[in-house]
Amino acid sequence: MKSILYTVGAALALYSCNNTVGDINDDPNSLTSSTYESIITGAEVGTAILHSGETARRAGIFAGQFTGIDRQHEGFSNYTVVASDFDPLWYNAYVNTLRNALEAETAIREDGEGAPIALGISQVLQANGFGTVASLFGDIPFEEAGQVDISDPVYEDQVEVYSKVQSLLDAAIANLQQGTGRPATGSDIYFDGNPQQWIATAWTLKARFYMHTKQYGQAYAAARNGISSPEDNMSSPHGTAQDDSNLYYQFFAVETRGADLVVSDFMASLIEPGAGNPIPGNYRGNAKTNEAGRFNYLLTKNSVGIQPNFNNGYAAQEASAPVVTFEENMLILAEAGLRSGGFDTGLTHLNEYRAYLNGGGYMANADAADILYEAYVADDFAAGGMENTDGISATDALLREILEERYVTLFGQVEPFNDTRRTLGETNVRVAVQPNTGNQLPQRFLYPQSEVDRNENTPTPIPNFFEPTDVNQ
Repeated sequence: MKSILYTVGAALALYSCNNTVGDINDDPNSLTSSTYESIITGAEVGTAILHSGETARRAGIFAGQFTGIDRQHEGFSNYTVVASDFDPLWYNAYVNTLRNALEAETAIREDGEGAPIALGISQVLQANGFGTVASLFGDIPFEEAGQVDISDPVYEDQVEVYSKVQSLLDAAIANLQQGTGRPATGSDIYFDGNPQQWIATAWTLKARFYMHTKQYGQAYAAARNGISSPEDNMSSPHGTAQDDSNLYYQFFAVETRGADLVVSDFMASLIEPGAGNPIPGNYRGNAKTNEAGRFNYLLTKNSVGIQPNFNNGYAAQEASAPVVTFEENMLILAEAGLRSGGFDTGLTHLNEYRAYLNGGGYMANADAADILYEAYVADDFAAGGMENTDGISATDALLREILEERYVTLFGQVEPFNDTRRTLGETNVRVAVQPNTGNQLPQRFLYPQSEVDRNENTPTPIPNFFEPTDVNQ
C-alpha cells in the first residue's frame, strides 16, 4: 500500500475508480513530505468520502432507503455480497481517512512547536473514523492500525473500540480547549480551525457513539454540549468543479451508475403527499405535519425513478454534505432524552426540532406553503391520538415518531443503518424496514477480501452478513 496525502480532486478521482486497495499498515515509504496542515486536509477529504460516498450509499441500501435496480447495486439490494465488495470502503476508511489523521497527529507531535487545536482536530477525525468503521464492521484494528512496523494489526473488540473512541474524543476536547495552535487558514475544510465548533462536534460524536452502544443517559448528557446551531454543522463543502461536486450529485447526475440506484418506495412513501405516493399508508403527514417541502428538497422524480434531488436540493452540485450535524444532535436529545428522562423530556426536544423544521430547517429550496410542523401535545400520542392509532403506549408512540424522524432527517447518511440494527428488536417502535429478499435484514459490512488474504489476525470464523455486531446482539 502507498498511503497518499490527497488533494480533494485526487482523492475523489481515486475513490471513484473503486479499484485501489492496500494494506493499512504497509510502509508508506516516508509519506509525501508535507506539513501537518496538508495531512489534515487529506484526512478531512477522506472523511467526506466516508460519509457521503459509496459507504453511505451502501449503508442506505441495507437500511432500506435505496434500491439497486441494475448491475452491482441490484446485487447489493438482493443481499448478494462478497468480501471483495467491501475492499474500497475499508481502504477509504483506513487509508484516506484514518492513516492521514494518524499521520497528522504524528507530524504535529514531532513539530515541536505545539499545536493543541490542530492535534485536537486530528483526534476528532480519528475518533469519527474508528467509530464509524466499528459500527459497520464490528471488531476492527485500533491500537495497531497505522503502525508501519506491524503488518498484521490485531483486531479489537467492538465494545472496547467504542470505549477507546470516547477516550480519544475526551483527549481531543481537552486539546481544543487550550485555544492555541490553529492550523493554517484554509487547511481545515470544515471549520477553518475554529476550536469551539470542533468541540461541539466532538460532543455530538460522543453522543452518537453512546447511542450506538445504547448508553442513552450518557448520550443525552453529551448531546447537551453538542452542536447547538445549524451554522456549526460539520458538513463537507462542495463546488462547481467536477471533482469538487457533491458526491451524490456526481453519482446520480454525472456518472453512468446513476441509473443503477433509486430511492426506495418505502423511503419515498414516508414523505410524499398525494396520489403519487407508492405506499400511501406510510405517509407521515397529518393535521400538524406537511412533508411536501421535505419531499421536494430531498427527492426528485425522473425517467429512472425517484432519486436524490440533484437539481436544487439535497444532492445539488454545490450542496454541502452532512457529517455531524445540529439536526442529528437535536434528535439524539429527543430519543436519548425520552429513553433516559421520560416522555416529557422527549416530547420537549422533539417539538424544539419540529419548530426548527417549521421555519424551513435544512430544506434550502422549500416553499413555505409546503412546510408544516406544528408542536405535538401529549394527547397526540395517547391511545387513539393522531400519532397512536394502533393503541400502543404513549411512550412507545413518541419513540416511534422520533425514530421515524431520525430515519427521514438522516437520509443518505450512515446513521439510519445503525438505527435500523440498534432498534431491530423493538418491534413496536422501530422503523418498519423489511428485507428485500428472505427474512433477515443486513447486520454488518463484510470484512474485506484484502484483510482476509493479508492479515492473519482477521477474525475467524468470519462473521456473515446477517450476524449482528456485538452492540446489536
